[in-house]
Amino acid sequence: MSRRIFSRLSVITLMIGCTLVGAASANSESGGVDGSAVRHGEAARAGVQVGPRPFYLVDGMDDSRLKSKLQSCQGGPFKRTDFSIGHRGAALQFPEHTRESYQAAAKMGAGIVECDVTFTSDGALVCRHAECDLHTTTNIVATPLNSKCSVPYAGPGSAPQCCASDITLEEFKSLTGKMDASNPKAPDAQGYLGGTAAWRTDLYTGRGTLLTLRESVALNQQLGVKHTPELKGGDAGRIAAVFGGQAQYAQRLIDELRDAGVKPRDAWPQSFNLDDVLYWIEHAPAYGRQAVYLVDYDPSTGTTVPPLPLSELERIKALGVTTIAPPIPALLTVDGGRVVPSELAKTLKRLGFDIITWSFERSDLRRGASKAGFYYAFDPTGAAIRKDSDMYLALDVLARQVGVRGIFSDWPGTVTYYANCMGL
Repeated sequence: MSRRIFSRLSVITLMIGCTLVGAASANSESGGVDGSAVRHGEAARAGVQVGPRPFYLVDGMDDSRLKSKLQSCQGGPFKRTDFSIGHRGAALQFPEHTRESYQAAAKMGAGIVECDVTFTSDGALVCRHAECDLHTTTNIVATPLNSKCSVPYAGPGSAPQCCASDITLEEFKSLTGKMDASNPKAPDAQGYLGGTAAWRTDLYTGRGTLLTLRESVALNQQLGVKHTPELKGGDAGRIAAVFGGQAQYAQRLIDELRDAGVKPRDAWPQSFNLDDVLYWIEHAPAYGRQAVYLVDYDPSTGTTVPPLPLSELERIKALGVTTIAPPIPALLTVDGGRVVPSELAKTLKRLGFDIITWSFERSDLRRGASKAGFYYAFDPTGAAIRKDSDMYLALDVLARQVGVRGIFSDWPGTVTYYANCMGL
């Protein structure tokens, strides 16, 4: 790398470090998403800082036309883009679904930030990836609230299960978010909270402020970003007891958006449950027009979950579903050592669906795709994706050949850099 590029990289590194730490500190002093958070929102609108990681990844690419194009954009400036979606915020390094994670995603140019939506025992909608993940995403097992868990932590080797629906909103807000991990072999509850993967970090876990859906929407509005809340599945009995049923649960999410003044064009409600998506289309059509149907993928069979044959895709298109979001491995394959669109990707594009995909920067690619797990299962031998920098090869095919409208990323700066460079 030339001395000029190295100097620019050093400046950018310093800028994002100062901005993220300063903004988090200011909001911590305000005690909420108001006060100094508004000042942070004004600063966030003023400029985007992608940080050093995109430069590191581009520098490590093999010489190619794509690398040259990406290198040509190193001087910025970088702007916020809806193509870059903060997956649980910036969960590669910040505790997911926390105020600090959402702020980092916005600063790195994510135009849309996700709150996965579940609920407390008193019916508050809160941001967590699952109804029952508090034992790995918060400090609950090391607090007196452990006793309220569906299955409390009981010492080494135990398998606790702690749900947001086990506790009240007040109790939920007393917890601290942490990196999603655990160490079941640890000798005590404090040790159980460890286990963070080596390719992530605990460096930014000093603060992990949990949020309700309403608070996350307010924060997004202050930061100048849009919303993609995902209604998570949950225990049907508890959903019925708290809300009256699944339809009422789905309606509550829409009510929260509407009551907060969120414009339908600025929201993409999501669900893996097709019935939720169809409910929104029928009963809240203004928001339902952009509702996202999430589908999973089984690498062992090479099929989506649930299966999406042509007849099913045509059926749901006729019912008004406009956007489908399969994971990355469902949309890509490898042919002759090159990453290319999958047959599913071609079919979705031909049928006119908008496509969103998940999740970038959620794998350790330092040893290539063959060791990276689910998100790179489209290249099981590592024929095309041989190192971390090659993730831009996959991103380029998703953007230019598959034609995805947006990509969830655990580190949005990586996608923001590419989207700005390509004019997306």
